[in-house]
Amino acid sequence: MDRKFNFNPGPATLPLEVLKELEENIVDYSNIGMSILEISHRSEEFLDIINTAKSLLRELMGISENYEILFLGGGANLQFAMVPLNLLKPGEKADYIITGSWSKRAIKEAKSIGEAVVAATTEDVNFRRIPKLEEIKFSNDAQYVHITSNNTIFGTQWRTFPDISHIPLVADMSSDILSRKVDIRKFGLIYAGAQKNLGPAGVTVVIIRKDLAERCPESTPPMLRYKTHIEKDSLYNTPPVFAIYTVKLVLEWLKRNGGVEKIEEINRRKATLLYEAIDASSGFYQSTVDKDSRSLMNVTFRLQDEDLEKKFIKEAASIALFGLKGHRSVGGIRASIYNAFPIEGVERLVDFMHRFAKTH
Repeated sequence: MDRKFNFNPGPATLPLEVLKELEENIVDYSNIGMSILEISHRSEEFLDIINTAKSLLRELMGISENYEILFLGGGANLQFAMVPLNLLKPGEKADYIITGSWSKRAIKEAKSIGEAVVAATTEDVNFRRIPKLEEIKFSNDAQYVHITSNNTIFGTQWRTFPDISHIPLVADMSSDILSRKVDIRKFGLIYAGAQKNLGPAGVTVVIIRKDLAERCPESTPPMLRYKTHIEKDSLYNTPPVFAIYTVKLVLEWLKRNGGVEKIEEINRRKATLLYEAIDASSGFYQSTVDKDSRSLMNVTFRLQDEDLEKKFIKEAASIALFGLKGHRSVGGIRASIYNAFPIEGVERLVDFMHRFAKTH
């Protein structure tokens, strides 16, 4: 099989080693006579899978015992509602820092539940940068501050997180979890849809400080309480067994390959190759992001006109460079180079960019 280099933003590329292991277990998992798709979420086999996944995540991210790890459904979009439902009581407020489409969606959900305030935004410059720390106006009485650590559509990423130890920091890390070292102690809650760096779509990882889980108002439905899922070890309802199994395999792959420290080194090399090609093109390729806000995960750029961009995308696809079309809301080109994306694919893209610029 000739595999494409998959630059899609999510669902995204998975490690080939993991895909092969999935293939082996899709019919008969661990010689038990049933597919991984068929085993019970109450079975010994699955309990071992989910507990191993939790243990690996703790090890790789340095998560201490005063945090709980949950595997939930609903994607990050459900977390946009669950966060305020659990952390805001009537009359309380939260700060949101708006850096793109997903944080705008998050605050919209929060406003339907309680008082959500914009502490900073870069919408006036079309989200081409992350707000500077001195631009952020925190509320004295905020119960938490919400950020989106990486913005897949606009190609920006927080280099340094706000230092606000007196207020819990909540982060949507759907598109850059495990891509670089992060001090977990800075955060009260982290959530991440799996379909970028962790596995297939269908499961969301939530890492929550135990004391924050106790805040939930009694009026919140049980299914939407973090406390419910903590008490039931993520088994309150039938969890996405196959997706969690894949997450376990991806975490094992990451550990075998040097962990977060090593993958960050590789991610920086991949991103540097692309940004250098853009910057050295004498304006043929134009970055859409300020240099101090550039993402390691989603590299976005434009060409001189849309017709040339369409030609670029079509010709790239003809040599197995797939999924480079920018988000429909902004256009342009987007190369998503998550953890599992091989550096060889970036090298081939850079070579193609040089040849395309010469030809056109």
